[in-house]
Amino acid sequence: MSDNNVVVEAWNTILFDKFVRFKHLLIAGLAGYSDALFARNLYPQGARVLDVGCGFGDSTLRIANTVGPSGQAVGVDCAKNFIHAAEQEAKAAGTTNATFFVADVQNEDLRGPYDHVFARFGTMFFMLPGAAMRNIRKALKPGGTFTQVVWRKREENPWLYEAEQRVKQIVPVVSHEDSNEVHCGPGPFSMAGPDMVSSMLKAAGFEGITFERFDTEICIGRNLEDAVEFAMALGPAGEIMRLAGDEGQRLKPQVVTALREVLSRYVREDGVWGPSSAWFVTARNPVRSN
Repeated sequence: MSDNNVVVEAWNTILFDKFVRFKHLLIAGLAGYSDALFARNLYPQGARVLDVGCGFGDSTLRIANTVGPSGQAVGVDCAKNFIHAAEQEAKAAGTTNATFFVADVQNEDLRGPYDHVFARFGTMFFMLPGAAMRNIRKALKPGGTFTQVVWRKREENPWLYEAEQRVKQIVPVVSHEDSNEVHCGPGPFSMAGPDMVSSMLKAAGFEGITFERFDTEICIGRNLEDAVEFAMALGPAGEIMRLAGDEGQRLKPQVVTALREVLSRYVREDGVWGPSSAWFVTARNPVRSN
C-alpha cells in the first residue's frame, strides 16, 4: 500500500470514526477561525469556490450561503465517508448550490476553474504538499485567490503541545515508519513554518503571498472528561497512544491522570477552552499564468 493510500484509508476509517465522535468540538470549536475569515467578505455573490479538505462540509455550506444562488461552493475531500456526510448535511440544510466530490488534491482533477480556493486546516496532511499546491493553482482562474488556515507552531497551541509532551514521558513513541497502522500523514503542524510554506507556494507559481497570525480560544471539551477523551483520540497525544498499541492501552490510566492535570487549567464554566494560534495564508494565481 502506498503512503498516500495509507493516509486515505486512515481518513476513511479510524479518523473518520473519531471525527464523528467529536464532531461537536471539531465544528463548533474551529468556528472562530471561519467566523474571522468569512466576516471579511472574501467571496462575492456569484463566485465559484473550492473548499479543500471539506470534511463534514460545514465551511462549504457557509461559502454556499455567501456566494448565493448564482454562485457555487464545491467541497473536495480524499475520504468518501466525509463526502457522503457532507452531502447529507447539504440535503438536510436545503442548500442547492453546494456540491461535493472525492479526489486526491495532490494529483487528481479538481474540476476547475474556480474564482477562489479555501482550506481550513485541510492542507497540513498532504504527503506531497508541493504537488497539491501546484494542482490547486492549476484549478484557479488567473487572478484567483487561495486562502488557507494552518496551525502555527506547537508551542503556540499549548493544549495540544503540553498534552503531547506529557504523553511522551509515559508512552514509548513509535514512528509511522515502524508501525503497520494507518496514519493521517505529516501531521497538524507540517505547515507551521512561514518560510517553508512561502517557498512552496512560490515554487507552485503563486504570488502575493501573505501570512497573518490569528489567535483565539477554541472549545476542546464540554467538560474535563470530554477534553481528556478528545486529546486521547485526536492530535499528537492521541496518535502516540494509538501507534503504541497494547502498550499504550496498558499505560492509559497514567495518561488519563496526566492529561487531566494538563487540561484542568483550561476549564471554564462553559467548557474547556484552549488557547490556539494559526496562520491565515493568502496567495494569488498570477493574472498571466505560467
